[in-house]
Amino acid sequence: MKLTIYETKEEMAEAAARIASDTLKTAIAQKGQAAFVAATGASQYLFLEVLTQDKSVDWTKTTMFHLDEYVGLSSQHPASFRRYLKERLLAKVHPKEVFLLEGDAPDPRAEAVRLSEIIAKYTIDVAFIGVGENAHIAFNDPPADFEIKTPFIVVNLDEACRKQQVGEGWFACVDEVPSRAITMSVSQIMKSETIVCVVPDSRKAEAIKNSFTSTDASPMYPASILKKHPQAFVFLDRESASLLDQKTLR
Repeated sequence: MKLTIYETKEEMAEAAARIASDTLKTAIAQKGQAAFVAATGASQYLFLEVLTQDKSVDWTKTTMFHLDEYVGLSSQHPASFRRYLKERLLAKVHPKEVFLLEGDAPDPRAEAVRLSEIIAKYTIDVAFIGVGENAHIAFNDPPADFEIKTPFIVVNLDEACRKQQVGEGWFACVDEVPSRAITMSVSQIMKSETIVCVVPDSRKAEAIKNSFTSTDASPMYPASILKKHPQAFVFLDRESASLLDQKTLR
């Protein structure tokens, strides 16, 4: 893992987008195609804005997988991650294949199995992810299951995670936030050849401190598992890194 701190969110987003773009282009040059995983949430706004402006990526040679989605939520709901991706990514670039999680499918577990069977056929060249206020990656809230090998699973969301969604403005109150989600498992995220993890804002500082100031990986701080990935790039701004004892600036 490489952790880098930037003075501004803009610098952070630009650096993350460069790594993401370079990884996609390298995979396309070597294999003729690239597969990637896209995350959502407020932390990804600037990163996706910069990345989608990069005209050097041949998106028609890419395949996109969806990181997570609420159970029971329509794709038309303002908080739907499918809607987010369609508006902020898919409307701007056009991957050859797109595999979205249908959170309002009649059987969420069958939907998780469907996507698990599809993604098993692919090597994921790069995964774009964030870190939650409770240190989750995707919707793997603490204590996260580091051992399960199934690519997509149905999980219960903890209160801290649900409060974050209210705080970011996606829902009016906690009671409106779905209690379950379909998420990519930790082991599947870690199978990605490269991970680009973008984490801005002071509200993430505690999670960053808990995840990255010790050498161990703990299910209580799911993001800490990234320390075990040789090609994980963690991008912080001054605010999210504010509680770290040592700062490596570039």
